[in-house]
Amino acid sequence: MAASLKMKGSLPKMKFDAFLEWSEGQEGKWELHGGIPVRLHDPAKMHSERARHARAKMEIMLALKIAVAKQGLNCEVFPDGMSVRIDDDHGYEPDAVVSCGKRLDGDDLVVSNPVIIVEVLSPSTAYKDIGDKLLDYFSLESVQHYLVVNPVTKSIQHFFRQEDGKTGEQTLASGQLVLTPPSVAFSVEEIFS
Repeated sequence: MAASLKMKGSLPKMKFDAFLEWSEGQEGKWELHGGIPVRLHDPAKMHSERARHARAKMEIMLALKIAVAKQGLNCEVFPDGMSVRIDDDHGYEPDAVVSCGKRLDGDDLVVSNPVIIVEVLSPSTAYKDIGDKLLDYFSLESVQHYLVVNPVTKSIQHFFRQEDGKTGEQTLASGQLVLTPPSVAFSVEEIFS
């Protein structure tokens, strides 16, 4: 994050729509935090992802894709690269996202109806993933589940919207993770095999 914090001072504040247009021509992975573009990954300074991180991203996305297909749900699973708009000043690029309802157009850059959002922890993003992003993601009415995958401890922290609107939490290192809605389930062990 040190590189991204240095970048903050040199970039002007912008609204989410302008950020999307601007970020298409940029190298690396960017998010909008408080109207400021923040580079999450600088290709010039970044080494490849650690195998356990990349593996966890792939496995959680595949588990979700298989679970959605098995249930025959009208949902799509996207890897990182798609944005989730929080408001005019905030937009994030999760490691995986499940959107239900109307299918996205092939040129869309934003997941408009996220139901499940996944972030895989890395040392540089842990404080943001469990802090600001947790609150921001649940500010969206469509979000029902936020999964924070920890490839080091081989566990999944599951935040979920309760009937009273409050956020519940459970951490699983084994067993079935059931996400209702949209009624999908998968084994936690398969993510870390």
